[in-house]
Amino acid sequence: MDDGASSYRRFLNGEEDAFDEIMEQLFHGLVCFIDRYVHDMHTAEDIAIDTFCDLIVHRHRYNFKVTLKTYLYMVGRSRALDHLKHRKVIRFVELSEAAYAADVQEIEETMYIDERKKALNAALEQLPADMRAAVHLVYLEEMSYAQAARVMKKSQKQIDNLLYRAKKELRRILGEDKELFE
Repeated sequence: MDDGASSYRRFLNGEEDAFDEIMEQLFHGLVCFIDRYVHDMHTAEDIAIDTFCDLIVHRHRYNFKVTLKTYLYMVGRSRALDHLKHRKVIRFVELSEAAYAADVQEIEETMYIDERKKALNAALEQLPADMRAAVHLVYLEEMSYAQAARVMKKSQKQIDNLLYRAKKELRRILGEDKELFE
């Protein structure tokens, strides 16, 4: 799998549909990765869209030396960090959070189904940003250590160390719930 590079080559050669393939393949993962930095899904989507726009507008910047996925994650990370540097602190509340839920049983079922996922996400949120990003890239986005190192601007050994410490910390946070790792 080339992570979209062949589709991007086709796009550069004039096939407009090829860019849709790239968006379908990489957009959701990029949004989730950016959300780990900005903690706002709507902002993460905006940054991801800007990242893809950058790929269209500045076609010469991507040189095929790394996978397209790695390149997009590098640009997305940079834009997320820029956003954090320049944002004003405003707390927004989702309308769905403020509204009263009518079907309590449905909510309880959903909570039960997502319990393990929420526990792991809560534990991930307690990790330092670098550890959290390394875990996301390697385990959720299935990037290699080398790709994750390029995205995070670190060495492969640093990624290995971050993941080792992250697993150790997650075990401490989650306590006896070690089956969450299986």
